[in-house]
Amino acid sequence: MLDRNENKEMIEAIGLLAKEKNISKEVLYTAIEEALKSAYKNNFSKQYGVAPVNTNVRVDLDRVTGAVHLYARKTVVEEVMDDATEISLENARKIQPSYEEDDIVEVEVTPNNFRRVAAQTAKQVIVQKIREAERGKIYEDFIEKENEILTAIVYSVDPESGAVNVELGKTAGVLERSQQMNTDVYVPGERIKVYVLEVVGESRNQKNAAKGPQVSVSRIHPGLVKRLFELEVPEIQSGTVQIRSIAREAGSRTKIAVHSIDPQVDPVGSCVGPRGQRVDRVVSELRGEKIDIIKWSNDPAEFVANALNPANVVSVKINEAEKLCAVVVPDNQLSLAIGKEGQNARLAARLTGWKIDIKSESQHEEELTEALTEDMLEVEIPGLDEEL
Repeated sequence: MLDRNENKEMIEAIGLLAKEKNISKEVLYTAIEEALKSAYKNNFSKQYGVAPVNTNVRVDLDRVTGAVHLYARKTVVEEVMDDATEISLENARKIQPSYEEDDIVEVEVTPNNFRRVAAQTAKQVIVQKIREAERGKIYEDFIEKENEILTAIVYSVDPESGAVNVELGKTAGVLERSQQMNTDVYVPGERIKVYVLEVVGESRNQKNAAKGPQVSVSRIHPGLVKRLFELEVPEIQSGTVQIRSIAREAGSRTKIAVHSIDPQVDPVGSCVGPRGQRVDRVVSELRGEKIDIIKWSNDPAEFVANALNPANVVSVKINEAEKLCAVVVPDNQLSLAIGKEGQNARLAARLTGWKIDIKSESQHEEELTEALTEDMLEVEIPGLDEEL
C-alpha cells in the first residue's frame, strides 16, 4: 500500500489533473485500478511461474484516503486444485460461515512490496492521461480546421516518398507528394500556407506519434485559392463579393468566378485590388501560378464568354439538352481561347460546368456555307427535268 504522504499526493494530483484537463476523477481512478491490476498479475505470474489469465483480481483504490488493496476472487470448492483461483470450503467458512461451494470469496492479496509498484503505476497512469487529454484537445481544435488554411513550418522531406512533414503548432502534418505543386521547393524551416484536408486522431508516422493527431494538408486543392482570396479581399470577408466557382491546375493556372451582390461593387476589381496588390499576394503564395479572375453570370452564354478570358468571344450558342456551348472567336484569338495544350478551354469548361466547342470566325463561316450548299442541293425545282 501507499504511505499516507504518497496517498495524499496521489489524490491531490488526480484532483488537479481532473480540474485542469477536464477529465472525470472516476475515469482516472478506474484507469489506475486497471493498471494496478495488470501490474499485480504480471508480478503474480513471475512469482508463481503460472499464466495470470485465470487470476480474477479486484483492485480497490480508496477515493478519499488513496489506500490501495488487492483482492483475489476465488471459487469455493471441496478440494482445491488451483490455489490461485480456488479456496477450500473449510477456509472459506473461516472467513464467513455462510459460504457454500461455488460461491466467490474475496481474499486480500496485497503484497508487502506493492507500495512501490502502486506509486510508480499511479504516476505513469496520470502522465499517460495528461498526454491523452492534451492530444484529445489538440484533435478537437484541429478537427474544426478541416477545409481551412493554416501556416505550416516545413520540418523535413522524406527522400523516398517525397512527402513533406510539417509542424502545425503542437501537432504534425503531412503534405503528400500527390498534394504538392510541381513549382514548390521545400526548405526546412520555411513557412508555407496549406489547406487542411483531414485530421486523424493519431499520427500514422511513428516519428510524429508522440505529437498526437496528424493533419493531412494540400497545396493543390482549389480550396487553398479560395481561402487565400478570403484572407486578402475584405469584400469577400464581408460577403459583398462571393466566389462562385474555381477551376485549378495547381502550379500552372487557376480560373476563379466572382459575383457581387452590390451593383456598386466591382467583384473583379475587388479581387485584383489597388495596383493588383491583392491578387499579387495570392500569386506570390502560389509560387507564380497564373490566376484569371472572371465575372460570374447566371446567363450561361455570358458566363462561358467571360470564362474564356483573356480571349475575346464573338458569339455563344447554347444547347441546353446536351449542356453544350458553341463558341465563335476571332481568327487571331482561336489559339488564345483554346490555350496551351487546351488548358484555357479545359479550365473554362470546368469553371462553368458546360462543354465548350470553340471555332474561329473563318471555320464558322465555312460550316455555314457548307450547310447552306447542302440545303440548296436538296431543294427540288418543279418542271426542271421536263425543260431539259
